[in-house]
Formats: sequence, structure tokens, C-alpha cells
Amino acid sequence: MPEHEILEPLARLGWDADWDDRWNAFRASVAAGGDLLPARVVRVHRGACDVETPLGPQRVGTPAGHLVPEPTTGDWVGLRLDDPDGPRVVGVVARRTVLARASVTGRSTEHQLAANVDTVVVAVGADSRTTLGRVERFLALAWNSGAQPVVALTKSDLLDEDGLEDVLARVRGDAVGVAVVPVSATGPRGVGELRNHLRGTVVLIGSSGAGKSTLANALLGQDRFAVGAVRSADGKGRHTTVTRELVPVPGGLVLVDTPGLRSLGVSELGEGLERTFADVEDVAVDCRFSDCSHTAEPGCAVLAAIDAGVMSARRLDSYRRLEREQAWFASRTDARLAAERRNEWKRIHKAHRQRHP
Repeated sequence: MPEHEILEPLARLGWDADWDDRWNAFRASVAAGGDLLPARVVRVHRGACDVETPLGPQRVGTPAGHLVPEPTTGDWVGLRLDDPDGPRVVGVVARRTVLARASVTGRSTEHQLAANVDTVVVAVGADSRTTLGRVERFLALAWNSGAQPVVALTKSDLLDEDGLEDVLARVRGDAVGVAVVPVSATGPRGVGELRNHLRGTVVLIGSSGAGKSTLANALLGQDRFAVGAVRSADGKGRHTTVTRELVPVPGGLVLVDTPGLRSLGVSELGEGLERTFADVEDVAVDCRFSDCSHTAEPGCAVLAAIDAGVMSARRLDSYRRLEREQAWFASRTDARLAAERRNEWKRIHKAHRQRHP
């Protein structure tokens, strides 16, 4: 069968001409022997993952410690089919984007949420106590992934018109360069408008109880994902989605639903921080000093904007907080890499002494 006919079934999973090029480069770089088949990771398990291939769905092995990077939901991978122990992943095709957060263990590592994402939908409950600072964290992660963020203001039907307008104004004021779309918890309100902002592979992120699974079902047009209740006392929900799963959506989209994120540590944000706080960055250009910390320096344009009521002090505080966390992560990463290099040299010297006593 010609190769284009083999790859055609992958189009509904997001395969395009760019992936043709990436796949060819991947095959040229892998010396695994045997036939290689492209597949997209649908779900990840310990030591294995579920994938969609041109030949249908399969569960394949992912040998621990042998794959760098390790496959995550949304990855395109190469499968070796003629392995004596069954089909296994031999490598990950070069990614376009990756959505990641800092590890919840406090270590200087990242936890990957999804790969090759085009749109990140940040689900925010209109009736919840989700703070603007938390929304900014989600947006920073989304921008840093390389994808386009969109905010879905879920459960908007639970507010009256004035209440909804107030929430929309507050979120839109801080979601610079991002569409904010109110959607209903139970009906089709806003889902059509939201679709207009989605393209390619779409991942849903948000706090527990934000309505991600309800929104995912609305986009799919079926009750695929379980929906849980939310505690009225604090607006928090239980994890009804317990693993990340990739599902094709009618109309050409691909959807990844994720468990609610209670801990949202940031890592190396880079452009993510700049784009989330583009308003702060734009004003800071006019500061007298290029290294202005926006605390008490004379000629600080940011402090002047706050005094004039153009910018909120809360916005600057949130910007500083993420800057500090990013600096902390960078320092921990440098220390970890230095420790790994020291340990590697110790292993090398030990092996040398054993060979040459």
C-alpha cells in the first residue's frame, strides 16, 4: 500500500504536511531497524501508552528510561512493529509545542501535560472563587507552550446579566490578547462562538470544578467525559477526569481533556510571562532605568501608571510573584544540572579507576 494511503487515516488526528516532513526527518535519525509506523499518543500509562495508528488503536510499550523525551498525550511517535516482545515506541517525533508546569514535588523538573497543542482553553467558572492571579498563571503556561490561549467562562448561565458583565470585564481586563467567551453549563450558549477560536489540537485546562468535562462533552456533542458535583462552600470540585485523553472532535478538531490542576507551579516561562503581562511590559519600556524593578525607582513608568489608575497594583504584584517563582525554578534547575554533572564525573572517574587500578 502506498505510504500516503497508510498515513491518510491519521488526518483526523491532526496529521498534515508539516508532520510528513517531521516524520521523514525522524525516520532518518532513528536506527531501530525494521518497519516504523507513525502513531499519536491518546493516553499514557506506566510503561505503556494507548496510541492511534493508521491500522487502528493499539497499546504499546514505552521502555522506562530509554525514551527522551518520554511520550506524553498528543505526541506523535514511531512504532517498531517487528519487536519480539510486541509493538513498542522507539522515539518521539520532534514536537511543535508542549504544555508543561513545574513538578508538584518541588523538584526542579517539569511535568508535561500535553504535546503538539494548537489551542489551550482555560476553563474558568463564572460562579467560582477563581482569582485573577490563578487565571494569569494558566495563561502564562498556555502562552509559554507556543499555543494560542482562549478563556472559556463556564457556567455563565448561573449569573444574572449584570453579574456576568462584571466578571467578563475583570477577566478581559487581565487576559491581554486573549478571547474570553462566556459559555453555558447546561446549554449550547457560547459553544459555537468558542469553536470559532479553536483550531487543530485543543487542550482544556483549569481548576477542579471549572466545568472542563462539561465543556468537552459540549464540544464533542456527546457525554464522553464524566461530570462531577461542586462543593457550594468553596466552589471546588472533585477530579472527575483522572487522566489526560485525546479524542477527535467532529469538524476536524482534536480534543485533550485534563484533570483539574490544584497546584500550578510555574517553571521557565520566558515568552509566557511577557505575553501574559504584555500591558506591564509595554509600560515598562518607558521607565527611566532599563533594569527598573518597579518598586521605588524615580521615573518608574509602571508605578506612575498605577498612581494614575491606568494599571492595578494587584496586576503588578502578580507579575512580580511569577517573576520570583521563575527565578527560583531557574536557580533550582541550575543546581540540579550541576549536581547531575558532578555525579556523572564521579561515575566516569570511578569506572576509570576500576579499569586502571
